Amino acid sequence: MAVNDRGNIRRRLAVLLASVAVCVNGVHPLPVRAQESSMGLSAVADDDAKMLLRANELVYNRDVEKVTASGGVQIYYNRYRMVAQRVEYDQQSGRVIARGNIELIEPDGNRIYADELDITDDFGEGFLNALRVETTDNTRIAAESAERLPGDLMVLNNGVYTACLPCAKKPGRAPLWQVKAERVIQNGQTHTVRLENARFELFGMPIGFLPFIEVPDHTVERKSGFLFPTMSLDDKLGFGLTIPYYHVFAPHMDATLSPTYYTGQGVLLQGEVRNRFETGEHKFRFAGIDQRDPGAFDTGTSDYNAETRLMAASEGRFEINPRWAFGWDVMVQSDNNFSKTYSLDGVSDDVFRNEAYLTGFGKRNYFDVRAFYFNVQDTAEDNLLERRQAIVYPSLDYQYISPEPLAGGEFSITTNFTNLSRREDDFYYAGTTARYPGLDGNYTRFSTEAEWKRTFTTSGGLLLTPILAARGDALRHSSGTPNLTWGSDTYSYNALEDSGAYGRYMVTAGLEARYPFLISSDSSSHIIEPIAQVFVRPDEPLAGGLPNEDAQSFVFDATTLFERDKFSGYDRIEGGTRANVGIRYTGSFDNGVGLHGIFGQSYHLAGLNSFDTDDLVNAGANSGLETDRSDYVGMAGISLPFGVSIEAGARFDQQSFDLERTDTSVSYTSARLSSSLIYTQIEAQPEYGSSEDTDLLQSSSSFRINENWSVNGSAIWDLNEQEVIRRGIGLSYADECTIFTLAYADEGPSSTNATDWTISARITFRTLGDIELGSGSLE
Repeated sequence: MAVNDRGNIRRRLAVLLASVAVCVNGVHPLPVRAQESSMGLSAVADDDAKMLLRANELVYNRDVEKVTASGGVQIYYNRYRMVAQRVEYDQQSGRVIARGNIELIEPDGNRIYADELDITDDFGEGFLNALRVETTDNTRIAAESAERLPGDLMVLNNGVYTACLPCAKKPGRAPLWQVKAERVIQNGQTHTVRLENARFELFGMPIGFLPFIEVPDHTVERKSGFLFPTMSLDDKLGFGLTIPYYHVFAPHMDATLSPTYYTGQGVLLQGEVRNRFETGEHKFRFAGIDQRDPGAFDTGTSDYNAETRLMAASEGRFEINPRWAFGWDVMVQSDNNFSKTYSLDGVSDDVFRNEAYLTGFGKRNYFDVRAFYFNVQDTAEDNLLERRQAIVYPSLDYQYISPEPLAGGEFSITTNFTNLSRREDDFYYAGTTARYPGLDGNYTRFSTEAEWKRTFTTSGGLLLTPILAARGDALRHSSGTPNLTWGSDTYSYNALEDSGAYGRYMVTAGLEARYPFLISSDSSSHIIEPIAQVFVRPDEPLAGGLPNEDAQSFVFDATTLFERDKFSGYDRIEGGTRANVGIRYTGSFDNGVGLHGIFGQSYHLAGLNSFDTDDLVNAGANSGLETDRSDYVGMAGISLPFGVSIEAGARFDQQSFDLERTDTSVSYTSARLSSSLIYTQIEAQPEYGSSEDTDLLQSSSSFRINENWSVNGSAIWDLNEQEVIRRGIGLSYADECTIFTLAYADEGPSSTNATDWTISARITFRTLGDIELGSGSLE
């Protein structure tokens, strides 16, 4: 210990201590080396550090220069705190010996318990017997004895390491898991805990032995080293073993290299490099394999015909300022199914969307521009589905809402610009019609729309909202007449306008009337609100004569009943004069029951019915809006105070009142059980491309067995085909130190995946890492 005048300091301390009999407060300006505690936080030395000592009895022996404090001894020095039954300080050797119920609290918050302690007076070196260490993150180390050495090392003999809390009811019972080691070395300079000749125990039973295990201490967020192995099991790939290596290059940069050996296909090398910047972050992923046995896959698939398979991906997200951000997420691979077959991290979706974007948010406006390319990951060798996808460069959306009222009402502007191309026609025959979802060639459209609306309230409570809107579009396409040969028949769509530039417009004058009235009683309240709308506008220009890229998916139900334009995108415009009529209800009861519902119908009053005109995909066919009087649509729901909620939506035929579409969901949530059941029924829509009825039942449940264990499962049934589309079951355990999950999932005969089933298991030991089997998940 570097001390300039140790003798003088000791004499001053001795005189001060000897002057007090029962309670002593002394100044002890012992300079010590700058050091770090055994678990890593810095204990900065202070030449002016003061010692506070408190005890029931204090004895000073001048002859041997020894101070003895006994009975409830408390010492505070340089952010260290210690309590013991008896403490002896030998001034000649500079050592402190403590005995009996010792508790030493280090500057970083760690606690050391021991029966006997012999350390230097700067708490830097020494010996401990029968000790226990508790860190601030609830990591625990117990040992028969320990020695504190120079270089901020603590060596514990015959130690036990765990991150599990002791059992409150049976403190002597072994924790869920623990590692027993001949030596446990805590290094405050490298911030590691090394366990030598380690035996891993689970539920008190040994299950594995390792020459050593080295883990970062609780002060370390990132540290280079090998991570726990990951295992997988797959019917085409075989058994896989991954040994990840994590490396820290700098505070802002790290990487993970994850080589995997598959018994069926050989070695897969996968890695990820991560960078953080002041305004964002970037990730680079890569993977590659030279397949040893491509013949294990189905003949004629992309997996079967691929030998060397490669992938590279980049993802970045950055903030220009609090309102503006830009980024990208892109991936390239040697064939169209590599990432999905091997479940590569972050890029294994059925359809991977490559995109680059720029986004801005304001208080009253929004700007977003994006470019897209879609990687369709399937087993087809020809990659046809991907070539049929549109390449979007770019799509722009902008919305502005005036911060100040215009003529007392709200004024807004909405703009969309789309520019795309396609390399292959996307034509097929379904139901009773030929469909042309995508045209080979280029397509550009610029659309902008202004809307004004204002609500007036009459003295009787009637709410009147006039609406004015004007829209203009400029378009260009370079596609030829679509022709489709299906079997022995040939179909063509002759209504498409010739390649070239076009313009169209739409003006709308509308009025909405609502008359909400309240019915209340001592135990409930109800709001009933009749609603009526009328929109007057000209016919849709060039109806069905232009490409339709973003208005193909269309569902008429209670959620779209009162929409001014019911098409789902910009490529179609609703024209003609239309009225929407319905009634909305909301009720609540004092016992916690809640009700809500809506029911109504739409009427085409004049002009051309846009939903009764052909287009490339027959977007309005069988929608319920193609007739002058639409189908009825409704939705109702109830929530009960004991966790049950039921909601149902339906569309009824306007003549026979037969069910055309049903969406029903039932859910239950409690402290132990969470479950939902969803039923979807859609009558055949032959003109829209669906020749058969659809009946799907989806179920998902999670049951909490006790505080730690839970089981969950999910399934999707096709009731018409009488087959299970997908099913899975999982079991999980979680406590303060361990997380365990086990899951199984498979897919039905119609699946196009390269693998038919997956088994996944994962166990996480807090502070040690993960052991993983498989890559499947239960959703």
